Amino acid sequence: MILEVCANSYESAINAEKGGAHRIELCENLSVGGLTPNFDLAKKVISELNIPVFILIRPRKGDFNYSHEEFEQIKKDIILFKKIGCKGIVSGILTKDKKLDINKTKELIKLSRPLEFTFHRAFDEVLNPINVLHQLIKLRADRILTSGQKKTAIDGIELIKKLKEISPNTKSLLLTGYGNIATAVAAIKTGAIDYLPKPAEIEQIYDALTYSGEILPPPPENPMTADRIRWEHIQRVFILCKRNVSETARRLRMHRRTLQRIL
Repeated sequence: MILEVCANSYESAINAEKGGAHRIELCENLSVGGLTPNFDLAKKVISELNIPVFILIRPRKGDFNYSHEEFEQIKKDIILFKKIGCKGIVSGILTKDKKLDINKTKELIKLSRPLEFTFHRAFDEVLNPINVLHQLIKLRADRILTSGQKKTAIDGIELIKKLKEISPNTKSLLLTGYGNIATAVAAIKTGAIDYLPKPAEIEQIYDALTYSGEILPPPPENPMTADRIRWEHIQRVFILCKRNVSETARRLRMHRRTLQRIL
């Protein structure tokens, strides 16, 4: 089982490898869903990491319907990153009416060979995902990235379940907010083999994905403490609230001064 981590900097790529990742998807500007990484960054990451690096090829933010010039740039980028030693390409193209652009995607897959090709989150914008999955299988794309056409994988459970029925050998693992009944049910409904509270250590994710049989993997030697999980959760809400202490305290139902001491 391969554990892939999305990295948007040299530091995050190095940390992912140190943490046990088996493969990196390298990009930039995650705030807009990820864009093609800088050439110098990619060259440095590829040369210094000992694990395979996949490159996201997306020339701009916004939709996934590209002009002739943008399509040509995507092809040039694929050739360029292949030359410096990347091990896989992550890309995809849609038509104006949000269908799979079969001919252009076929061309990208062919151009990417012998490397693996992943059809990226453009999949979550297509109007008929089941049909598009069959088309991508026929085109011999190696994988797709999806959260079930929803903001989170839990919200997209029903579609993910259907996709798994088409590709039954796929294993799913949900990273949930906290281990409660609702998230446990959600994980089981999507066919997940386990669910883990966030933040989760890489070793936990790997063990959950690779265990066999009906018995869950043993607990980690050094699991995150309750205090650390609480702190990570508070930090996440704080960032989502644009570092506004008052708003964070209101949403977490905490006293403002208590929150200030924690932060």
